[in-house]
Amino acid sequence: MISKIKDNLIELQGKPLHFRFNGARNQIEEFDGCIENTYNYIFTIKLDGDSRIKSFTYSDVLIENLEITELQNKDT
Repeated sequence: MISKIKDNLIELQGKPLHFRFNGARNQIEEFDGCIENTYNYIFTIKLDGDSRIKSFTYSDVLIENLEITELQNKDT
């Protein structure tokens, strides 16, 4: 299951995405960015309009703590 998630994230690498992270104590953080790199156990996200990078595990996606959606083209 994790390998399938990793393969899907590799396909999304470099595309503009929207992320919603359900953190501790029901804190929700939403941000836009793109997947910069994928590694054996984690992947990194570069935030839009910022030089910050966040990292997450594939398990975060598996247990639905991190939701990822593709951004729609705003020109249409």
